[in-house]
Amino acid sequence: MKTDYKTIVSDGLWSNNGVLSMLLGLCPAMAMTTSATNGFGMGLATAVVMAASSLLVALFRQRITQEIRIPVFILIVASMVTLVDLAMNAWMHELYKVLGLFIPLIVSNCLPLARLEAFAAKQPPLAALVDGLFMGIGFTLALTSVGAVREILGSGSLFADASLLLGPAFKAIEMRILPADMGVLMMILPPGGFLITGLMVVVKRLFDLRAGREIQMGGAHSAPA
Repeated sequence: MKTDYKTIVSDGLWSNNGVLSMLLGLCPAMAMTTSATNGFGMGLATAVVMAASSLLVALFRQRITQEIRIPVFILIVASMVTLVDLAMNAWMHELYKVLGLFIPLIVSNCLPLARLEAFAAKQPPLAALVDGLFMGIGFTLALTSVGAVREILGSGSLFADASLLLGPAFKAIEMRILPADMGVLMMILPPGGFLITGLMVVVKRLFDLRAGREIQMGGAHSAPA
């Protein structure tokens, strides 16, 4: 059976987006999205863990028995998280200090384990790698988007301190959108995370419903009389 990579990519980025569709990984989506920079960094770390874990599970899926699959999945994810944690501490130390405890907590994030169980354990390595990578990228886009909205409304900036946290190359994306005194404090507090995430879920749902109606209307118009 031929693997449909286009569907895998679209599922990861939009149709089955971890945060906006499946509502998984909401803990970092609420806690680490006070800025677009933080959301991007957390999402990127998760994407690397998901891609590497999915590939390893797919490679050894024939040797992982049904009885021990969950402990093995957790062990694989924990190993990848440890590598990412050490790498970020070594090469992205400022971002590592900001993200703090939430990097090790990727182990308990429902999204990586859900994709290992639902997809990687049943698919060939390349398909599993693509699924893990694009599920991670979709997660990154969701966290960055939530963080961007919260940061603009709460602080008036966008990608603040990106050059300090991610490196000098990101200096160009640091922007001041609104005056600092126009920020709404609630947006960068926990209630703001719930509010913006909920609104973005609603917006995505409206887009999906509209797209579904347009497809139905197009099919009706093309049908013979």
